[in-house]
Amino acid sequence: MTTAALSRGRADTARPGYTFRSTARMEWLKLRSVRSTSWIALVFAAGMIGLSVLVMIHQHWATMSAQDRASFDPTENSFAGLAIGQLALGVLGVLAITTEFSSGMIRATFAAVPRRPLVLAAKAAVVGAVALVVGEIFAFAAFAVGELVLRSPAPHANLGQPGVLRAVLMGGAYPALIALIALGLGAVIRHTAGAISAVVGILFVLPLIVLPLGVSVQNSVGQFMPMLIAENSLTAVKLQSHTLPAGLGFAVLCGYAAIALAAGGWALARRDA
Repeated sequence: MTTAALSRGRADTARPGYTFRSTARMEWLKLRSVRSTSWIALVFAAGMIGLSVLVMIHQHWATMSAQDRASFDPTENSFAGLAIGQLALGVLGVLAITTEFSSGMIRATFAAVPRRPLVLAAKAAVVGAVALVVGEIFAFAAFAVGELVLRSPAPHANLGQPGVLRAVLMGGAYPALIALIALGLGAVIRHTAGAISAVVGILFVLPLIVLPLGVSVQNSVGQFMPMLIAENSLTAVKLQSHTLPAGLGFAVLCGYAAIALAAGGWALARRDA
């Protein structure tokens, strides 16, 4: 073996592969270069702020009954658009991985980074960070705009009141966690329509399935569903009965995201692209 060959062998051995940081940078370039990312952020913003305005501007304190006044929660009402917002960021999580499978780009990604769970971890970090930043920005914006258009003498909320800041922060964190759950489902299903259908089923269909099963089942099972966890976490005036405390609900959602991503990583490691 010649000296030149030995030198090339040492260079090949010393050549660094993709680290988590470089893989995350690659995923960030992918995410921001896709046109759908901007459109999803726009839909999220329009849903959060637009529905907040529509709901809050039609709150007529003078015509409310005493029971409605006692349960009136300006903080929760400001997040009426979260039903659309969670689905928008859920679609973002799905598209972050399924579009690569449909286009075949995933083969190039796995060729560059053979450690497939590392790819998913980098995607989760990027999608989670983007979804959290977008979610928090427009959660605070929806809250501020909602309080601005709410007419007096209806009581207004401010961030210094008990439970309000927690609710607003959760208004941004909840859709980000849905995006991570959707990313994990996308890694398992590998098909855009199928993964989006799974997200819709978890968020909207499961609560409807539980309804005919009786109050006891609703109270015991329903409290662990993402939508009901979010509803209770966004409430600052009166917490709902038969629901998890806000902190525990947030921990459960984090657990769901971790399970979905773990399942996605396992599926990617076992299947061929």
